[in-house]
Amino acid sequence: MDQAQAHQWLATAVAEARAGLAEGGIPIGAALYGADGNLLGRGRNRRVQDDDPSMHAETSAFRAAGRLRSYRGTTMVTTLSPCWYCSGLVRQFGISRVVVGEATTFHGGHEWLAEHGVEVVLLDDPECTALMRDFIEDNPALWNEDIGSD
Repeated sequence: MDQAQAHQWLATAVAEARAGLAEGGIPIGAALYGADGNLLGRGRNRRVQDDDPSMHAETSAFRAAGRLRSYRGTTMVTTLSPCWYCSGLVRQFGISRVVVGEATTFHGGHEWLAEHGVEVVLLDDPECTALMRDFIEDNPALWNEDIGSD
């Protein structure tokens, strides 16, 4: 995948992450793009705002995209390495590619996805890393709740 395109699409996910943070939520954003490059859906982690533990950013973007006959050729863009739940969503529905903003603050299932045929583009974006580091430092209990850690 072209790096310039990956960064452009990541900007959509970053905007969602920042919107979530402004709402008092966890700053993780995502977007689902079609094979033709059109934005299908965008979303942010809304666990806090919706009181819904399943409303991760990737899930929110996936739901916003609506029902498609096939997700082959689509790209999920996320500011943070997807957790196992969201990695399962990618595999279950055959999403072809995942663009990951960063995997420094949380190392999710992106390697597992790559091992199972999903193209993974890891950007190591400093803005995404700084956003999560600041959030984790300021909200350790909420962060641990989000990742299922004691």
